[in-house]
Amino acid sequence: MLTRLLSNDFPRSRVLVVLLVLLLAALVGTPFIFAGVKALNVAAKVLVFVVLVASFDLLLGYTGIVSFAHTMFFGIGAYGIAVASTRLGPTWTALALGLACALALSFVLAVLVGLFSLRVRAIFFAMITLAVASAFLTLASQLSDITGGEDGLTFKVPALLSPGFEFAEQPFLGVTLDGRLLMYYLLLASTVLLLLVMLRIVNSPFGRVLQAIRENEFRAEAIGYRVVLYRTTSSILSALFACLAGAMLALWLRYNGPDTSLSFEVMMDVLLIVVIGGMGTIYGAAIGAALFLVAQSYLQDLLRLGSEAASAWPWLAALLSPDRWLLWLGLLFVLSVYYFPTGVVGRLRARAS
Repeated sequence: MLTRLLSNDFPRSRVLVVLLVLLLAALVGTPFIFAGVKALNVAAKVLVFVVLVASFDLLLGYTGIVSFAHTMFFGIGAYGIAVASTRLGPTWTALALGLACALALSFVLAVLVGLFSLRVRAIFFAMITLAVASAFLTLASQLSDITGGEDGLTFKVPALLSPGFEFAEQPFLGVTLDGRLLMYYLLLASTVLLLLVMLRIVNSPFGRVLQAIRENEFRAEAIGYRVVLYRTTSSILSALFACLAGAMLALWLRYNGPDTSLSFEVMMDVLLIVVIGGMGTIYGAAIGAALFLVAQSYLQDLLRLGSEAASAWPWLAALLSPDRWLLWLGLLFVLSVYYFPTGVVGRLRARAS
């Protein structure tokens, strides 16, 4: 049964198995283990980015396509939920219609980008996708009647998923059983399911062809594979998964705006997480997203503690100032690339083989 679920693509490293089990246990137990709203928000963001990064890894790690338009599909999924819920109200019909329209639009745009751009090589394709993503960001910011412009859209979700809906009068293990908790576990279940689907895709005959194209697309074309068709299909699948990740983010935040899902900063975060976790692994999306987002969320708190502890040495306290958290985050990234050039998952698998 486990072989079927993991599509014969096992972690192949005992250390990686332990890390994945610990990560899953931490995500399952977050509402009950870690106090406060911040921990739950970080865990939910990790779940969303696991799907988003894995979908980008399907494109970059398995097909060798560098696209900067990935956040466009992420934003489409988020806006689909936000616009439908704003116009039609907090109903399940609105959510279903918004998601269906977002997936349809993502499909059409992915086909167009694939057909018109995937024949272009390397850096030229990356620049085209960057231009498309920038144009879509500008469009979303300007269409204020539909998207809310720079302010974005705040909306309500069905009562069952709202924080005000409580399933029990008494807390369980100190945690209120409400719609917010149900939403979190729906995100967790969705993330696990989507990861299993992506594992199935990359380990199918279709996925093997994608890897052959990544290694040598001229050879793949020479033996009879229609490279443009396979690359376009990979782009479409990647876009649809990114769209689903955007819908997950919008449902959790009950808000979406240009900076939330369409900004270039989100794209940079995705690229960093892919490199940290390991390209062409899928598992790397989970490890990388957890490491990066936890560091991004709690590094300032750790630096604040370090600065206070080093108050006797003014130069060290200044160096550990929370205002310099981006400097330390960048240093951690450089060190991770230096010691893990193939990513955490790639390095662990190499050591185990």
